[in-house]
Amino acid sequence: MIETDTLSIETLTMDIEKKRKPGGIEINGLEVYYGSSQILKGINLVFPPGKVTAIIGPSGCGKTTLLRCLNRLSELAHGCKVKGEILLDNEDIFKIDPMLLRRRVGMVFQKPNPFPKSIRENVLYGVKALKLDCDHDVTVKSCLEKSALWEELKDRLHHNAFALSIGQQQRLCIARSLAVAPEVILLDEPASSLDPVSTAKLETSILSMKGEYTQIIVTHNMNEALKVSDYVAFMYNGRLIEFGETNNIFNHPNKQETRDYISGKVY
Repeated sequence: MIETDTLSIETLTMDIEKKRKPGGIEINGLEVYYGSSQILKGINLVFPPGKVTAIIGPSGCGKTTLLRCLNRLSELAHGCKVKGEILLDNEDIFKIDPMLLRRRVGMVFQKPNPFPKSIRENVLYGVKALKLDCDHDVTVKSCLEKSALWEELKDRLHHNAFALSIGQQQRLCIARSLAVAPEVILLDEPASSLDPVSTAKLETSILSMKGEYTQIIVTHNMNEALKVSDYVAFMYNGRLIEFGETNNIFNHPNKQETRDYISGKVY
């Protein structure tokens, strides 16, 4: 892990209680290699601030690889080489300290990963690690409300997070990500292990955060993409095939590959 000077964190991070704007991300000529294998092939894409963009495509097309590049988690994979440009609010992410970048660009993984702590301490984990100056009670309530958990858990804040259902754990991970006031939230198939009821609550949370955060979600679920996203990016074989407003992609796709995938043709 790269060590970051505490003073630089205090200098560069904003007060969590201040209104911060959702961040826009621009990708230019992105290529990713694992050893000699090229995974992403010249991706050019813009994620509009405050909107939900769904990335769809068959397994192995590079969706998760693309997502992990956006907060530089790709660098943690052995043999990974990244070329091209990624800008967060016109700032080169490769010139931002990774710790600070991952505060601004949070990530929720496919499987929930709560810490073996209380619900309250899970939400406040990043706040305390970064020594952010905020009202802890206000932060916990606000983040649990946004992740559609407050009413379920407000009387159980000191219970261990491992006692929660899988769906609740996943929404708790969203709350934990929100607590450090990110501009962007990355979601890698967040509903893949959830039952329909939990999935619906997760989708409610995503919809409630529109406009306040830029959300980028990788999903195989076409109904989910249609329900929650403003824009859709369709990928195939490491390339971006088509990008546009959700209704246009689903109802009037320009590319044959997009039409085939959405209609259920097996790749």
